[in-house]
Parts: sequence; C-alpha cells; structure tokens
Amino acid sequence: MLVQRMVASGHFLFRWRSYVLFAFVPLLYWAVTQGESIENNWGDIPGEIAEVLAILMVIAGEAVRIGTVGYVPRGTSGRNASQGQLATRLNTTGFYSVVRNPLYFGNCLMYLGLALYTQNLWVTTIMALALALYYERIIAAEESFLTPKFGKVYTDWAAKTPAFFPRLSGWEKADMPFSLRTVIRREHASMFGGFLGVYLVELGLHSLPANAEPIDNWWHVALIVAVVFELSAIVIKRYTNLLDVDGR
Repeated sequence: MLVQRMVASGHFLFRWRSYVLFAFVPLLYWAVTQGESIENNWGDIPGEIAEVLAILMVIAGEAVRIGTVGYVPRGTSGRNASQGQLATRLNTTGFYSVVRNPLYFGNCLMYLGLALYTQNLWVTTIMALALALYYERIIAAEESFLTPKFGKVYTDWAAKTPAFFPRLSGWEKADMPFSLRTVIRREHASMFGGFLGVYLVELGLHSLPANAEPIDNWWHVALIVAVVFELSAIVIKRYTNLLDVDGR
C-alpha cells in the first residue's frame, strides 16, 4: 500500500515537476531577509566560499541538463506535464549510462545551489530533505511506468545504473550527436530560470536585510542580457523552425 501511494503521489508530482521551485519561494525569501548568515557568523572567506560553491552547483546542474538534452532523441526526457508519462524509447547512453535520472540530478544541484547562495544552512538542509522526498516519489512513478513498457531491457539497465547519484565509470557514448539547437529550444527556460533565481537572491541579500550594501550594477547588466536571450529564444522557437531538428 505504501509503495502504491508513493507511485500515485509521484504521478501527480510529475505533472507539476517544472514548478517545484515555486514552493520554496517563501522559504528562500525568509532566508535572504536574514542576510548573509555564513559571512556574518564565520567571516568573509567562508561566505565567499559558500557563494562560489553555490554558483558552481547551479552551473554544474545546468551543464548536466544540457549534456543530457543535447543528445537525446524526440520522445524522451520531455516535459509531458499535461499528458503524464510518455516515452517512445529508452535512453541508456550518454548521461543515462551513468545515472538513470540525470535531469533530476541536475535539477537538485541547481536548487541546492540556489538555497546555498542564500548562505542559510537551515534552508539548504530543508530543501535537500524536501527534494529527496519529492524526487523519490517521481522516480517511483516513472519506474512503475517504464518497467512494464520496456520490460527486461529496462530492468537490466536499472540493475547496473544508479537511480540518482551518478557512478564514476561505465560511460557509454551517446547514440546521437550533440545538438545546440535542441538545447536552446528545450533548455532556454531552465538556463534563464537558473540565472534569475541567483539574481533575485543576490538582489534580496543586498536590499532586504537592514544596512545591506547595494547590489553591484553588473548584476543588472547581466539580467538584461539574460532577458534578451530568453525573449529571443521564445520568439525564434514560436515563429520560426530554426531550432527544429529532425528526430529531436
């Protein structure tokens, strides 16, 4: 019964997985109102280390997503929010040769990096625990769908490939070449969202706490560049076929 409930809740959460971060907005807002806790309690160097580590986590998470999406064919690794689970083939090469859920792993790196950027370790810990429960249910739901659909092919691959944390050996070259156009078409929102999240946390840390120092102007310039890129990607995707790739 417990497994069935996990699967049922996983199917529900799967439909809304692209919006998970919004549930953490109040928590992140509270965190930034407390100021740069690590820096205030332990000094500038630990605070700077936390910020650098956080940025690297966000970048690494998006890099994993790009490295996954750029190689996969159409019908896999999609955002099927309104239709539930869909899959026409099973990915087992590229990032999928070392971890069964690379996109979720990338998401968690980005979310935890954003939480760490607030310099609030309690918020980072809460988010880590919440994400563990969240993705555990989504992965259970996906496995309940993929197991009967692909049978022994899936179970054999799952037996040797970790569900979430990548192994460091056994990499298999992707079946298809990397497609930058596919990455832009499918990942522009994720890339923009990752930067926007960091920007808003930085803005909050430099405006909400008492006696906070003003944010550096280059952040605003970077935001303008990111907005131009995002709007351009949306227009090109909607009104042209420049980002369309056969089989992707």
